[in-house]
Amino acid sequence: MTEIINAITMVAPAKINLYLHVTGKRDDGYHLLDSLVAFAGVHDIITIVAANQLTLINQGPFGEGLPTTADNLVIRAAEQLRNLTGVMDGAQITLTKNLPIASGIGGGSADAAAAIKGLVRHWGIHPGHHDLSGLALGLGADVPICLYGQAAFMGGVGEQIEPIYGLPEAPMVLVNPSVGVSTTSIFKARKTGFSTVHRVNETPSSFDELIELLTDNRGNDLMEPAIQTEPIIGDVIKQIELTRDCQLARMSGSGATCFGFYNTQVEADMAASEIKNTHPEWWVVATRLVSNARTL
Repeated sequence: MTEIINAITMVAPAKINLYLHVTGKRDDGYHLLDSLVAFAGVHDIITIVAANQLTLINQGPFGEGLPTTADNLVIRAAEQLRNLTGVMDGAQITLTKNLPIASGIGGGSADAAAAIKGLVRHWGIHPGHHDLSGLALGLGADVPICLYGQAAFMGGVGEQIEPIYGLPEAPMVLVNPSVGVSTTSIFKARKTGFSTVHRVNETPSSFDELIELLTDNRGNDLMEPAIQTEPIIGDVIKQIELTRDCQLARMSGSGATCFGFYNTQVEADMAASEIKNTHPEWWVVATRLVSNARTL
């Protein structure tokens, strides 16, 4: 096999659960979900170059202390991709970690998906000859949608993906209070029953239609148990809601990252500055909602 000498760079964008409902639980303990997932314009970066061995280097604002072994989902994804395809080559993978860890925006899942995509190119693997979706699902519920890279309704345990096209690229602010949240503990803290599945026949074509869709009997079923587990998440929601012209404030995934939507990017930038000034210890970024992560 001819190795690709030049570096391959892949972005791993933040995954945003615009709404998230828990609709049931399987006998094996996995919860069934209904969620509308899109992406944000902020991302980690995966860089791949040729090497004799399979190695991982972590860098970036949140890279310190991350494992470089199979405890890191990036290496696990790479090793399982080699097992699936029979590739014996190595690669040096560098993860530039710009997104907070254990934060509800799928950072680890996005990193794994980006690594799979990059290694498929690097090793010359024909994606149609292998079950990459099955590989992704085995790594985690969010990995398939991150591998898909397109806004979609996500159902089941992450394997059901129904694309939705043309979501407006809404200005938004992401805020994380610098606390890591265990997804397992949040699911265990749930005390309420199960929600119903919500689908739409038409894609919202404007910002106002998007907000209307997200507030029509849709929310995040994990937000209440997350706030009970980490009360600071409730403080984050309040801070976002208090910013001028905020149209919607909500938590993504199992937390602790929350997002707010605004009519204009200027409003989002001002809101981010306001929150940063009030809470300099928090991770705060103004960005935009992205329907197609492949455009980043």
